[in-house]
Amino acid sequence: MRRLLLLGGGHAHVHVLRELALEPMPAAQVTLVSPYSRQLYSGMVPGLIAGHYDVDDCVIPLPPLAQAANVTFVQASATALDANVRRVSLSNGDQLTYDVLSLDTGPVMPTGALPGADEFAWPVRPIEDFIARWQAMLGEGAGELAGSLVVIGGGAAGVELAMALRFRLSSEVAVGLVTGGGPVLAGQSSGLQRRAQRALKHCGVTVFDDACEAIEAKTLHLKSGMRLACDWPILAIGAAAAPWLARSGLQCNPQGFVETRATLQSASHPQVFAAGDVATRQDVVHPKSGVYAVRAGPPLAFNLRRFMAGGELQTYQPQQRSLALLACGEQRAIASWSGWSIEGDWVWRWKDRIDRRFVEKYSARPGAASASDE
Repeated sequence: MRRLLLLGGGHAHVHVLRELALEPMPAAQVTLVSPYSRQLYSGMVPGLIAGHYDVDDCVIPLPPLAQAANVTFVQASATALDANVRRVSLSNGDQLTYDVLSLDTGPVMPTGALPGADEFAWPVRPIEDFIARWQAMLGEGAGELAGSLVVIGGGAAGVELAMALRFRLSSEVAVGLVTGGGPVLAGQSSGLQRRAQRALKHCGVTVFDDACEAIEAKTLHLKSGMRLACDWPILAIGAAAAPWLARSGLQCNPQGFVETRATLQSASHPQVFAAGDVATRQDVVHPKSGVYAVRAGPPLAFNLRRFMAGGELQTYQPQQRSLALLACGEQRAIASWSGWSIEGDWVWRWKDRIDRRFVEKYSARPGAASASDE
């Protein structure tokens, strides 16, 4: 019996689990390893912060999905991988060997790149840890808090979080956004940037087109020389690869992400697959976004099944452009596609429907009808 190890409970792997529940691989022993017993869907986190959702609205429980797929669930995180001997070391002290490995562990927050971040900042990843701290803050009474909160990072995650926090918190809390030196949403279309800037202003978020160079207690040191008062620094500065990947023996790019071919196989170890933010394609450049991780689920499930059976694999070509939906704190959102953008409360309702259907699809008992299948 061949052993398939699914490392990580990300967007692509929940689809693999659902496919295994619908069509089992009887000759395979499959194990899922994840540090959390649920996937907290990243697309709904801004709405959760803003108070539009409860936590239960945003999570996909992993053990029921694994059980339906006849997959063994192990709650732990990877601490090391030796791809040459096919062995993974876990945080619980166990070691697992495999015949085929699939990686969907997601990125980590590069806190080490910013002095003081490890000690003073709230990184948005791991998302579970961030939400736990946020709920503790709410327990102190969000409407009664006073002080200053600054989101560090001008990408989509930072922009959405800043507006969500401004919407949810008392007016006694000043909310700022430090972009990293350029405009918000650098690299995106000028039209989308303008819409985001207007939305931030409308929400009451103060934007600093500056870079944070260090964090101290109650203070951010900016590149311009400004010292910015900050009681709660929120770190949303992009994705970094887990350090253990660089020591795994897998071929990685200079940033430490696993290089994959068009079949989603490792460029150096064909028995290893990778999808989502942990991976980078050799032949295609696309942003690290949940949209691409979700879309990689079906081809990953197909190729894992084919590889386990000794069949021919399919190549997968990600879409060149993707729809982006940016939540604006209140129940309003911005949609953008290939340089075109539009906004309104109807865009929020559209985004809300898409997000709820995604969570429902993987939370429902496989085989049962759900709105997402209609």
